[in-house]
Amino acid sequence: MPADLDEKTDRYERLLADALDAASVAPPDGTPLAEFAAEYQEMAQSYLDDGRHFRETDDMVNALAAFSYGHAWLDAGARIGLFVVPTEDDLFTV
Repeated sequence: MPADLDEKTDRYERLLADALDAASVAPPDGTPLAEFAAEYQEMAQSYLDDGRHFRETDDMVNALAAFSYGHAWLDAGARIGLFVVPTEDDLFTV
């Protein structure tokens, strides 16, 4: 049976919020890679904020998409070494 849209949106919102809390910038401050990491974090946070706005307006499809895109930014950053992330859970695919 397909996942319920509300349940899936809730799950992806939590995943993105938890991933934002868990990821820390890996490159040293003041380096170009640290700036890229900050941009990735900003994009993820913006998608979290957008998703919450969409949820408030009962636009669950766009909320889910925003949460998914936001997590993709963090996951991609983790894969290329911009973030130190936990590996013992399922927040990231590293």
